[in-house]
Amino acid sequence: MALKAVHVSDVPNLDQVTENVAALAVYSPWLAQGVKDEGEETKWGYKWPKFVVMGHRGSGMNMLQSSDAKLKSIKENSILSFNAAAQFPIDFVEFDVQVTKDDYPVIFHDNFIGAEDKGVFKEERVTDITLLEFLSYGPQKEAGKVGRPLVRKIKDGRIFYWKVEQDDSLCTLQEVFEKVEHSKGFNIELKFDDQIVYKEEKLEHVLQVILQVVTKYAKDRPILFSSFQPDAALLMRKLQTTYPVYFLTNGGSEIYADVRRNSLEEAMKVCLGGGLQGIVSEVKAILRNPRAVTKIKQAKLCIITYGQLK
Repeated sequence: MALKAVHVSDVPNLDQVTENVAALAVYSPWLAQGVKDEGEETKWGYKWPKFVVMGHRGSGMNMLQSSDAKLKSIKENSILSFNAAAQFPIDFVEFDVQVTKDDYPVIFHDNFIGAEDKGVFKEERVTDITLLEFLSYGPQKEAGKVGRPLVRKIKDGRIFYWKVEQDDSLCTLQEVFEKVEHSKGFNIELKFDDQIVYKEEKLEHVLQVILQVVTKYAKDRPILFSSFQPDAALLMRKLQTTYPVYFLTNGGSEIYADVRRNSLEEAMKVCLGGGLQGIVSEVKAILRNPRAVTKIKQAKLCIITYGQLK
């Protein structure tokens, strides 16, 4: 796996990368790209194009606190967002999957979902509510039905109404398989709370629920799994060998109690020790340690990057 820096808008075709670009990947806020050495194929039967582009949460994440209209254009992690992204020459869409209290895989990034109730902000953990409770937030599919007004609490504690130019209903993993352009692959991020220590039995149950849906509806769609939770990533590899599994890391931008999450070197150990196919790294970790790309390539691992340079 080699990486080259190139602005997506400057690439006429995704399999054509000019030779005069730098030796590092550069990514927009909503795109992840990877370049594979010519002739090199993956071990799991899916031949990657030389240049791969992924739509982050579909057409991009929502930053409700931003003045940039592009970050409040289309509701993130929605069928509308995925199909809007599919209109561009991308290969995959990326999204976050959690499992509700009654065992339905749903698409949502944050650990908590919130709404305003009589002027008071209330939130509940996505995994502690039922599917019907989850779907009661935001725009409703049924004509005339009004959902709970969705709001978002960001890391610094500020709360924003989830207002975007093009809104859409919350959705399940099954719906995404059924309604999103079939030619696009899925990067399914297995979402877990950093503040919770999960027992293996719990992780296995959640992963099996997700796998049941994937097995039933994926058909021939390209799929890869990824997770910041190292035990979840390793367990997903043990539970199935059909689809590749990647370990997500910010490469040390934040420090965690679990040392496996704190560097690209540790991420490589996780992958090599558990038979994972590659790493998804925050791009600044690569820029801080560009030699890691050579080590990752020598280890026969793939790499995808995400994030902003600012």
